[in-house]
Amino acid sequence: MTGFVDWLQESTAGLLTLAAVSIAVLLVLIIRVKLEPFIALIVVGLLTALAAGVPVGTLVGSAQGASDSLLESGFGGVLGHIAAIIGLGTLLGAVLEKSGGAQVLTSALLRAFGEQRAPLAMGISGLIFGVPVFFDIGIFVLAPLVYVAAKQGGRSILLYCLPLLAGLSVTHAFLPPHPGPVAAAGLLGVDLGWVILMGAVACLPAWFLGGVLFSSWIGKRIDVPVPEEMLAASRQDGPGAAKDAPSLRLVSVIIAVPLVLILLGTFGSILLTEGSWLSGAATFAGTPAVALTITVLLAFWLLGTRRGMTAKDLAELSSVALRPVAMILLVVGAGAFFGTVLAETGIGDAVASSLDSAGLPVILAAYVISCGMRIAQGSATVAIVTTTGIIAPTVAQLGYSQPQLALLVVAIAAGSIIASHVNDGGFWIVSRYFGISVQDTFKTWTVLETILSVVGFAVAALLMVFVS
Repeated sequence: MTGFVDWLQESTAGLLTLAAVSIAVLLVLIIRVKLEPFIALIVVGLLTALAAGVPVGTLVGSAQGASDSLLESGFGGVLGHIAAIIGLGTLLGAVLEKSGGAQVLTSALLRAFGEQRAPLAMGISGLIFGVPVFFDIGIFVLAPLVYVAAKQGGRSILLYCLPLLAGLSVTHAFLPPHPGPVAAAGLLGVDLGWVILMGAVACLPAWFLGGVLFSSWIGKRIDVPVPEEMLAASRQDGPGAAKDAPSLRLVSVIIAVPLVLILLGTFGSILLTEGSWLSGAATFAGTPAVALTITVLLAFWLLGTRRGMTAKDLAELSSVALRPVAMILLVVGAGAFFGTVLAETGIGDAVASSLDSAGLPVILAAYVISCGMRIAQGSATVAIVTTTGIIAPTVAQLGYSQPQLALLVVAIAAGSIIASHVNDGGFWIVSRYFGISVQDTFKTWTVLETILSVVGFAVAALLMVFVS
């Protein structure tokens, strides 16, 4: 028995076996037992650490309440970096949605592009509005406009909803302040400015190939009528721009402000004289939490207070918007703890050694692992935080630059959206909201997500060859 324990804890083969068993148990707990992912990650992290011989005091602290335990440092390290960013980003999206900004933006695009190019207008709406809002919220807000456009055009709803879904999906997967890329960036220690830049470079061709070309091709071959009950509801609710709706220019500026500030903060140190007041101001305002705080306050004032919302209204809006954030943060924190355990036990080094022996590029390994986690359990967030935890020790040894780390984030994020199927909540939202049968959802949405994933990864892998 002692010999087996020594083999498990000290040999590369034993540590890899422990890693494989840990991930298998994690998937069983999430898929079969239906345990909440953040609880499953904590349980598996604790069991993995104990099996690898991590002392109890190191794992959970001493009876005197030491604060340097793996459990606390694993949770606290990443949450201190991302909690404010995700919370503020959620508030920004909520204000834009409540004010009618999404409808203003999409209605303007539909008018500008005309009826024949309405699908393209819906796709661009998804790209723009997908930056500040969660994927499912974007669907709930913009779906009524899809129904109306599809009914007026007299064509399959797929021609209109798939471009929108592609835009919402790629921005949610690749761009901050969404939880996936923010969590991966925090775990790998990469500036969000670089993630925004590399994520944008990867998501645009993915959106064009999937959201424009594929959607146009498949939409002409599968006819899905507009759900009449949804169309009636959208008319009753009035998706059109209200009389006091914000202007298109104002909505566009508010969406752009945080991205511009973060990019300025990231690249200001390169473009501006180091130590100057201008460089300091750019660094301060470009810090993601500061940039988003500035933007949220602007949105509260320009889209809220100036348009008749009271302080109580804004407080209630914030309370409702932040409720789902708690579970996201718990999953990210638990995933970070699991990754810390993998690093502390030597499993990360064993994975690095095996990848080096196999000659498998880290970016490809990260993508494959993320794909496997996504397909197995459905959650993109779980796929991202687990994959990042597995490869983080390997990445730490390689001395990657910030652009290279950002491309790794893009690769992991790309893997996390591949092959959406029945274990993914997004699959059922798409199917039910747009009246698509399960069979046709596989033919359209599942294939679309796979295209977005593969193209996004291909762009990241190609850029990895040239950046340093």
